[in-house]
Amino acid sequence: MIPRAVAVLRRALTLRCPRCGGTPLFTGWFAMATACALCGLRYERAQGYWVGAIYVNYGVTTVIALAGFFFTWPRWSMLTELLVWGGFVVVFPLWFFRYSRSVWLAVETLLNPEL
Repeated sequence: MIPRAVAVLRRALTLRCPRCGGTPLFTGWFAMATACALCGLRYERAQGYWVGAIYVNYGVTTVIALAGFFFTWPRWSMLTELLVWGGFVVVFPLWFFRYSRSVWLAVETLLNPEL
């Protein structure tokens, strides 16, 4: 189980199909393929499937921003904090969007391998 989980999570971090690793998940920055061309794994399983990926994206962004704020708080002015972490919470989720979807799909694949 552990070697399979490591392989699936490695594929998620490289934005590849979590089942076979043969094809990329995305055809553009935000455009995602509908299914894997090699193994046929459907990426969007149902309407609203990606709500979990939104939670992953929000959670990671919040943890990083709060940790960064409290780590730099006594040394930076409040204006600097607002500019840095305010900009971060706008830009980071856009960059992390692909990874949150990939991780969400990988976790689903680990929990329901037959789908």
